[in-house]
Amino acid sequence: MHAVVADDGMSTVEYAIGTIAAAAFGAVLYTVVTGDSIPDALTGIIEKALNTSV
Repeated sequence: MHAVVADDGMSTVEYAIGTIAAAAFGAVLYTVVTGDSIPDALTGIIEKALNTSV
């Protein structure tokens, strides 16, 4: 006899793990974007693009 189990959607534990993973990814992304390297790199690109002197 085969048991039929409805396994639609995620369980509470899967939601919790997904939420923690999303929060961790957000924290890493925030750290990278607010670090010194990204704004400095973007500023350099913009200054290079606007520099029209030959």
